[in-house]
Amino acid sequence: MPEHILARVETCYQQAEAFFKQRFARAEVSFKLRGQKAGVAHLTENKLRFNPQLYRENREDFLKQTVAHEVAHLIAHQLFGLTIQPHGEEWQLIMRGVYELPPNRCHSYDVKRRQVSRFIYRCSCPQGDFPFSAQRHALVGKGRRYFCRRCKVILSFTGEQRLE
Repeated sequence: MPEHILARVETCYQQAEAFFKQRFARAEVSFKLRGQKAGVAHLTENKLRFNPQLYRENREDFLKQTVAHEVAHLIAHQLFGLTIQPHGEEWQLIMRGVYELPPNRCHSYDVKRRQVSRFIYRCSCPQGDFPFSAQRHALVGKGRRYFCRRCKVILSFTGEQRLE
């Protein structure tokens, strides 16, 4: 898997070098990105991070669009500095002129959101249902108290849990 992305990163650099007639420092590439983002460019570190799960689920578009999108950020930074807008005209020029791709700011990949457990707390208000995260619920176990902003009563755990 990483070899396809690494090859595409190199191709993107070579296209930019041919277009701008100058050499660009190669980025460190990492595959330690999770969640909703497909890729991230760390400009000052000259580093690219890619989401292996989204790559597996969207191989063709990911290689074509996402990899070019992130490399374009690093090329724009090396050419124009830190003062440019992330998806501004300089970045768009690279996407259109160098890679001949639409300058899409975001991907449209389906992202599976993981289910999380919520612990239900209540107060004396009629609509007083408060879903707490596991972290907040653990703090209550350590003595932390939370109050309802309307009725000022301490919220108490109902014993109920639900998945969201």
